[in-house]
Amino acid sequence: MSSTLPPPDQPPEDVESDDCLPAYTYLYSPTLLQGRVAFITGGGSGIGFRIAEIFMRHGCDTIIVSRNIQRVTEAAEKLRGATGRHCLPLTADVRQPQTLTDAVEEALRTFSRIDILVNNAAGNFLCPASSLSCNAFKNVLDIDTMGTFNASKILYERYFRDHGGVILNITATLSYKGSVLQVHAGSAKAAIDAMTKHLAVEWGPCKVRVNGIAPGPIGGTEGMRRLGGAAAESIGMWDTIPLQRLGNKTEVAHGALFLVSPLASYVTGTTLVMDGGSWMTLPNHMASVLDRWSSEMRKSK
Repeated sequence: MSSTLPPPDQPPEDVESDDCLPAYTYLYSPTLLQGRVAFITGGGSGIGFRIAEIFMRHGCDTIIVSRNIQRVTEAAEKLRGATGRHCLPLTADVRQPQTLTDAVEEALRTFSRIDILVNNAAGNFLCPASSLSCNAFKNVLDIDTMGTFNASKILYERYFRDHGGVILNITATLSYKGSVLQVHAGSAKAAIDAMTKHLAVEWGPCKVRVNGIAPGPIGGTEGMRRLGGAAAESIGMWDTIPLQRLGNKTEVAHGALFLVSPLASYVTGTTLVMDGGSWMTLPNHMASVLDRWSSEMRKSK
């Protein structure tokens, strides 16, 4: 634990890999989530992994869920070692409600409670709408949109309806303006943003808060690796972001920490944009992006 606060314009420490932070500066109380339990889909890597770590560093126990049991098992070992908290790795496919139900039941047998759901599981790739198959479009909506609904409904029925809770949906800014090669992901995230509002209204009387976070370009994530982050950097695209840099996973995790904590007890139905202002300024660069996609398609054949 570090005791020196960073300057206000300096991002918190992060690491590119799916490893825990070597040191951590507490900006909030270390006991902010003491006694709570979080169920995190897609918690074995990227933003989901860092959210799990930051929650655990603030007293929370976690369940991290993925289709890849080896990934979440290895991630859970890292998280337990770095934080000293309990982390249960489970396998489930958010597209298949029964697998999620089984995971939730096992989590409740282990912890007897679940206070927080983070819907982080997602799928994405670059593809022009004209080349996107109907099945590929459906698959992204199944993972992102249906997966978010499936997990939320199951947690609501199994625990939140009677005990209250917090749901946090990790979404994106893709639907805020048109983006090339992203009609599938943009459509899925737009639906999640709408779902956040609807569920907040319906489930608020049961003391269930529902919010979202829309990250922008975040370093050290699979999305950056798969969606052309290196190419964007090479042409200086990050210079067009108002804050002049990429975000990092710890920053997103801090936003998540705020929204699921008692600090946000009167916040529901909203999506917090954490993108350095990039959705307002990042250009599409249609020609270069399409050329890059075409080149990668040729290489894959």
